[in-house]
This record gives sequence, structure tokens and C-alpha cells, in this order.
Amino acid sequence: MPVDIGLVTFLIFSSLAVILLTGLPLTFCLGAVSVIFTIWLWGVPALYQIGSAAFSPTLNIILLAIPLFIFMANVLQFSGLADDLYDAFFHWSGRMRGGLAMGTVAICAIFAAMSGISGAATVSMGVIAVPSMLRRNYNRHLAVGCVSAGGALGILIPPSITMIIYASFSNVSVGKLFMAGVLPGLLLCSLFIMYIAIACSVKPDLGPVPEKEERADWNKKLTSLKGVFLPVILVILVCGSIFTGVATPTEAAAVGAVGSLFCAVIKKKLTWNRMSAACTSTLTLSTMIIWVIIGATSFSNIYTAIGAPDFLMGLISDLGFGRWTVIIIMQITFFILGMFMDPTGIVMITTPVYIPIVTSLGFDPIWFGILFIVNMEMGYITPPFGYNLFYMRSIVPPSISMKDIYISVIPFIGLQLLCLIIIMMFPGIALFLPELMR
Repeated sequence: MPVDIGLVTFLIFSSLAVILLTGLPLTFCLGAVSVIFTIWLWGVPALYQIGSAAFSPTLNIILLAIPLFIFMANVLQFSGLADDLYDAFFHWSGRMRGGLAMGTVAICAIFAAMSGISGAATVSMGVIAVPSMLRRNYNRHLAVGCVSAGGALGILIPPSITMIIYASFSNVSVGKLFMAGVLPGLLLCSLFIMYIAIACSVKPDLGPVPEKEERADWNKKLTSLKGVFLPVILVILVCGSIFTGVATPTEAAAVGAVGSLFCAVIKKKLTWNRMSAACTSTLTLSTMIIWVIIGATSFSNIYTAIGAPDFLMGLISDLGFGRWTVIIIMQITFFILGMFMDPTGIVMITTPVYIPIVTSLGFDPIWFGILFIVNMEMGYITPPFGYNLFYMRSIVPPSISMKDIYISVIPFIGLQLLCLIIIMMFPGIALFLPELMR
């Protein structure tokens, strides 16, 4: 039957918002809206589209990398590599004000290059670094904020599970998207470190200099470098194999999973109970992601089937928006959605609608993907429902309140916004490495 696409768009998204407020899991919210509007628009016989949408993601071999990277992250979390890295940075921080906070951000970046998810670095460094900094009289906001923000680098610096999902829905190369995240990830990491250095120089009490007896001699410094060896090898194996074309992202994920097991064995941390916990966590998180993919695929298929992309293109044309205005509006919607929803759901709801518009305006979908990822990073630490904020709440001492955690991330959200603007102004930051792969 003929439909008013504008009216249907309003009804679909308002219905989704109302159902989300009930507290149901995202996949059930998306599935419910898909079923209701399929029946309304095309009748009960058209429900086969839901089954087809649920089955189609299972045929995408790219998604096989998701459980492999999650497993790698879970193994790395108990392998002891984070402890070794922290010891190395602690010994080399010397008389640097804020050195532990800067080292924590750098370790989060290294962990990001090994794991692919935000939680691994956030939880590991929250347990190790926050108590260590508080014990040395670091400002609690700086100690908590640098871990929350540094952990979010896990979805920008490759490998990244969120990038895999974006690539599968936007039909861009996962390998090129991974490489596109390297320089922006290093840029954002550098912005965090520079902010900490400047802030501690202006206000020395934010990150005091270590006591004299805690400063390591050259023997300890050189010995601590052994803790950097295994992480560097793992990063080279995973990211290097993708960049050189030796392995596909899925194959690199398998290499990383096996490599993480070797690391755990070498560190003598691999036990049956830890292995069982890692496998259980991998199964739980992977299943959750797949269910969200099924619900979001059904939702996006329904919305695309009524002609939404053409409708939005016509609306943009009628309103006379410039191409950059459209991109900015998209970033605003990403930011708002990121405060309330999981990035997995956001990318699958918006990508089928946004990507045709982005490409028709002459923008590179890989560059746009990096903008999306940076925005999702902001979502991870933006109140009220940023994931990393709740990770931190579960592991910080009782003396640190949720208000403290919210305050701690404010300057880092500003730095993420600055990074987003820089990448928008200078697309080459994201596209330089992918172009070398062509």
C-alpha cells in the first residue's frame, strides 16, 4: 500500500524510543518494531523478511572476527601483560609530573592495539593504575578520567570490533578501515597525554612527582622493558599482518587469539578456571552482539524497504543543506544516540540510511567511519550511560562517587571533540594509511 515515508519514519523512531524506555534489551526493541511495522505495512505473510534478515548476517565471514577478538581481549585481561606494561612505564616515568597518568593512557593505547574492545583496557587499568595513582596522591579526577578515556581508545585503534560491524554494513574494506584508525588513534592518545602534561605543569598537585625512593635505577628500567616485548610482538602480528596483506582481518583475529594464549602460557597465568571464564565471557558477549545484529538488520531492512534513503536525500535537497552541514548534523545525531545506546545498535540503524547519503555527497565512507568511531568513543564516556563510566564505578574505591566519575571525563570529552574536528578538517589523517594499501 502507498505510505507516507515521513509519517512512517516518525512512527518507527518514536515507537523505538518508547520501547527503549521500558528497559527491554536493544535487540528485542528493534525486533518488536520490525515485526509491528512489517505486519502493518505488508501484512503477516511478509514476516518472512524478518527470518531472512536474521539469517543473512550469519553468512558474513567478516563477523567471525568478533568472537576471536573478544576471546583475545579476555585472555589478555588475565595474562598479566597490563601489570608488566604498567611497571615499565612506572619505572621510566622518573621525575615527570603526571607520568603515571600519561603512562596509563599509553598502556591503554597498546592494549587497544591488542584487544579490539574498550572494556579490557578500562577494567585492567582501573584495577591496576587507579589505586596506584591515588596512593601517590594523584588527583582522583585525573586518575579516573585518564583510565576511562584511555580505555575508550579500544574501539578506535585497530583491531576494533565496532569497525568490523561498520565495515560489514557499509561494504568497505575492514583492513583499510583498521588502518584508517591508526593515525587518529595516535592523535587522540597524544592529545590526552599533552593535556595531562600541561595540566600537571599548571597545577602540580594533580600529578605529583614520585618520591625519591620510588625512582628506579637504570638496571630496573632496562629490566622492566621485558614487559613491553610480548605486547609489541602481538601488535605486530595482528596489525602488521593486516597492513601488509599477509592476513585478512579474520585471519589476523585468529592469530591474535592464539598469540594471546601463548602470552598467558609464557606468563604462567593460563589455568583451567581462567580459560573457562574467558570462554564463557566470549560466548556471552558474542551472542549479545549477534542478537543485536539480528534485531538491527531487521530494523534497517524494513526502513530501507520503504524507500527511506531516497526520502532523506530528497529532504536534504529540498531543505538546501550544504554537504558539510549534513555531515555535522549526522555527527550530532551520533553523539546524542551514543549517550543512550550501544555503538553496535547505532551503526546498524544508521549506516544503511547514512552511507548512501555520504557517498552521494562525495565523502569517503572510510573517513566517515572514523568520524563515527570517534563519536562512539565520546559516547563511551559521556553521561548518563557511558559504558566506561559504569566499568569504573564497579572497580574504583568507595570514596570515589559517580559524580566524581562524571566530572573526571569532562576535559577528555572536549579532547575527543577536538580530535573529531581535526579529522573532519584534515581527512588525510584517516585516509593516508588506507591509500598506501591500494
